Amino acid sequence: MKVYDAYKLAIETGIKNDPRPKEEVNIVLKNAKEEYDKLPKNKKEYFDKEKLWNPYSDSRLSWGEELAKETEAERFIWGIDIGTGEIMLADRLKEKGQKISAVVAHHPTGMSRTPFPEVMWMQTDMFHDVGIPINITEGLIKTRMDEVSRNVMGSNYNQPVDAARLLDILMFNIHSPADNMVQLYLEDLIEKAEPKYLEDIIDLLMTEPEFKLASKYNDPPKIMVGNKKSRCGKVIAKMTGGTSGPKEMYEKLAQAGVGTVVGMHFPENHLEEAKKQNINMIISGHMASDSLGINRICDVWEKKGIEVIGCGGFMRFSRN
Repeated sequence: MKVYDAYKLAIETGIKNDPRPKEEVNIVLKNAKEEYDKLPKNKKEYFDKEKLWNPYSDSRLSWGEELAKETEAERFIWGIDIGTGEIMLADRLKEKGQKISAVVAHHPTGMSRTPFPEVMWMQTDMFHDVGIPINITEGLIKTRMDEVSRNVMGSNYNQPVDAARLLDILMFNIHSPADNMVQLYLEDLIEKAEPKYLEDIIDLLMTEPEFKLASKYNDPPKIMVGNKKSRCGKVIAKMTGGTSGPKEMYEKLAQAGVGTVVGMHFPENHLEEAKKQNINMIISGHMASDSLGINRICDVWEKKGIEVIGCGGFMRFSRN
């Protein structure tokens, strides 16, 4: 398998595990094609053509597409955050004789950095699924998307990509597809366990190797709103959809009967709003949760003979 094929396989795996109805994913691709077809010829060269088959604006092969189509995918180094330092690390490992076919980032970088807020739109369907009217979720998410878009406009998006280009190292990132995997995994885990108290959710997370290792690094899952004997009520996981949604959503979640939200991380204003709405909140841990989703992509690759070594916060555990 070539590097480019491995990249496409990761995207396709994310699509298969997308929390949205399949028709909603297809609409994203359909809208992209209509947008491209309407463009005048002189503007089509600036259109991101990957949108025609990849519904995740936050995941891109940032440099070396043609080289990726020729290079065998044997061994990747994957980090949750990839900067120039990690690119230099990959180059140093290659100097020492280790095989590195490509560097993989989780968080958006390069050409996926500035448009990544577009994937937040999937949250409209995720929150609608728990009982919030779609017109309300769309209105609230749109405002938050615009805010996040403004925040990333000034980012130095290509810094690590430039380093990869200069050192002739293939680089791409996989964000939402991996987050989709941890979303589905934890949803199934919680649904089967039927936890009664918040401490039951903590105990459940601690059965997974990523959370066990994070706890040894002083980053265990934590109850942020409520206490260990607080009853869970209806539990939802919020692991995908780009980044944190709007704080105003908690009032609507309470009205929809949600009792507990489990997420990778939350801003302070979310914690305050959850307290106000009497919604319990558990932070599972950013690095551990991201690692769990990434590991499920790596397991797909592993079956194709691709080895992945972790760096930059990623903890590799195989479930094959």
